[in-house]
Amino acid sequence: MSVTRFEEFLWCVEAPALRAVALHWQAARASRRMPSWRDIDATAIAAYLPIVWSWKYDRAADAMTGRLAGEEINALFGKSLRGVVMEEFFRGHDYEMVFARHRRVVVEPALMHGSGVVFIHVGRRGLGERIIMPLADDGETGDSIIGATIYQWVSSDRGRPASPNEPRREAEEFFPLD
Repeated sequence: MSVTRFEEFLWCVEAPALRAVALHWQAARASRRMPSWRDIDATAIAAYLPIVWSWKYDRAADAMTGRLAGEEINALFGKSLRGVVMEEFFRGHDYEMVFARHRRVVVEPALMHGSGVVFIHVGRRGLGERIIMPLADDGETGDSIIGATIYQWVSSDRGRPASPNEPRREAEEFFPLD
């Protein structure tokens, strides 16, 4: 019996909340390569909506626009990403890294798991875990992403230089879709 890429991805996900969101994504896609935005049932993942976020991808412009973010994500950034172009939202906060990661998920398409230092690009150090999964209106060609991030603040020392042994960003792993 062979293992699917989704199963490999899921084995990496430790947080029960993230596993629940990932399993909902898998159930929503059914027999398609990817689920569409309309297949995501907010009531099925209601308990996890505070940590969920999503971006819409425009292939022609090669840009992303915020679709939604839960209240924990909005509180972290101090603003909503809804309707905001990603380049503007992350201006001054490592936009190139964030965009490249998100773009890879939607274009390749792939599943992404990250863990370790999260949200360092906003000047705070949190330890956590993140998942990002592609969405496709037609079930085949990625046009959005949905993600969820859990974290615990370690430090809010804005401007404090990181120690030499401190990781600079989270460890990321990508799983191309089957």
